Amino acid sequence: MTKPGETGDLDALARHALRYVKDGQTLGLGTGRAASAFIRALGASGMKVRGVPTSRASADLARSLGIDLVELRDAPRLAADFDGADEVDARLEMIKGLGGALVREKVVAAASRKRIFLVGEEKLVKRLGARGNLPVEVVPFAAVFATREIAALGLKPKLRTGTDGADFVSDNGNLILDCAVREIRHPARLERDLLMIPGVVGTGLFVGLADLVLVAMRDGKIKTLRRKP
Repeated sequence: MTKPGETGDLDALARHALRYVKDGQTLGLGTGRAASAFIRALGASGMKVRGVPTSRASADLARSLGIDLVELRDAPRLAADFDGADEVDARLEMIKGLGGALVREKVVAAASRKRIFLVGEEKLVKRLGARGNLPVEVVPFAAVFATREIAALGLKPKLRTGTDGADFVSDNGNLILDCAVREIRHPARLERDLLMIPGVVGTGLFVGLADLVLVAMRDGKIKTLRRKP
């Protein structure tokens, strides 16, 4: 269901996305509200597919709906990946990771022939960074060092904590630094700079990955954005 402050109907969007699914396919299953809506729609559809989940939460949801799950090592090339995004710009570059599954999400997306992302209209931005946050996953041993090095790039990293005040730990056993950012003019360059820091496992910058972005518009329509060649 759509929450206050969000636009579009994620459940209708998820049902729309099923047109890109065929029986017998192996699919990447993302993490977050839009991805969960897709998983629920997939389970209700009765189609016989297999899924590679990007988080324990997505795995638990898919399993509860009777969707067969496999490990990525058993399905190295996926037919399609379905996920959400936190920001999408006009070139279909994205920021993801508010759900904390950014590394696995990027791996599964890269292993898929087609990458399809589901968002509400409010996630469309003129330039990445408009919402002010870029998640970065780091190994615990390097957290203090990586925080200092990321700050030297002009970002303002802060360790993510859970509702209980404890450090948020990803399914990979790592920590998440939520980095306050302004508009990102060169996302590919920033991605390279961040990954050069020892201890950084991955970033929420998804550059050159989206093939299609399906958008639930405020007027109830669904808009399809395609990456330009």
